Amino acid sequence: MKHLSRRQFIKLCTASAAALGISQVWVPAIGKAYQNAAQGSPPVLWIQGSACNGCSSSLLNSVHPNMKEVLHEIINLSYHPGISTVTVRHLPDYLLDRAQQNRGRFILVVEGAIPTAGQGNFHIIGQDSQGKKITLIELLKKLGELTETIVAVGSCASFGGISAAEPNDAECVGLERLIEVSKVINIPGCPPHPDWIVGTLAHLLLFGRPELDDYGRPRVFFQGLIHNNCPRRQYFDNSIFARKFGEEGCLLQVGCKGPLAHGDCPTRLWNGASSWCVNANAPCIGCTDPSFPDLTMPFYKRMPEIQGPGITSTADAIGIGVGAATAAGLAVHLAGNYFSGRIGKKNSREDEA
Repeated sequence: MKHLSRRQFIKLCTASAAALGISQVWVPAIGKAYQNAAQGSPPVLWIQGSACNGCSSSLLNSVHPNMKEVLHEIINLSYHPGISTVTVRHLPDYLLDRAQQNRGRFILVVEGAIPTAGQGNFHIIGQDSQGKKITLIELLKKLGELTETIVAVGSCASFGGISAAEPNDAECVGLERLIEVSKVINIPGCPPHPDWIVGTLAHLLLFGRPELDDYGRPRVFFQGLIHNNCPRRQYFDNSIFARKFGEEGCLLQVGCKGPLAHGDCPTRLWNGASSWCVNANAPCIGCTDPSFPDLTMPFYKRMPEIQGPGITSTADAIGIGVGAATAAGLAVHLAGNYFSGRIGKKNSREDEA
């Protein structure tokens, strides 16, 4: 099978559906990953916290590769609560046993936020063989000590997301509030694109950890602002704004959060590379940003005082925290690096190739 270099892999990951036939993008990666799988790739243990199952549903919608190829040729999914055919009586014991057998090798995937109220008793994941109830927090801490890599799938697992939105009575938090930051790779999105999930897992199997940004997101998928590649960017530059849904123009006035959200949605597209939010005349809701959703709501109302051609802004009005009025142009490019609210600034990371 064709050997795939890391440079080629990154190039394939960043290729847009318009530039390359989407069905061709993953073929070399599948071939090489299959070789690794045949040699015994590390198992993937997938655990769900407080979530809607939307991230798993997104993964199931993977087109190229399809879900059969993902499960049989790319990842060794040892456990998933909704996909696995394994019936487990004492789930905590099973997961810890698999983790011990593959200490330092297995990949832990977490979907959903972690409820911390009541010493974690808002989420009991199961009983051990001694009949003791095990909380999600307790299990994650034990598994986190046994693995080198934890993938937080979705905005809830990454930063708290909708599960942690006010009033947050269950005191939900993102994974990094519990686990050593250097171990965590965040794949935010509500839900994340299946390519982001599969691509990250494939990179881990083929080349190790991908290069991450300051918020632990793989740069290959989250490097640029959605606004930069938006097909309606020219409307913004010419101060042509839609005032209601269905009108031509930039969707900033009807709530678009593209100027603060990072991701390749405009070029990767969704649903088999057929469309994405803005193509459907819906504004971006900023679901990949750490401030989602508390600081990006209301979703369908303009962000207060965002500066651009013909409009004025103050950066602190959207929670960036830099205070004074921003300069002319799209000063909210800084929004991806500064935010306030329930999430503190992430600890600095060393980029890893």
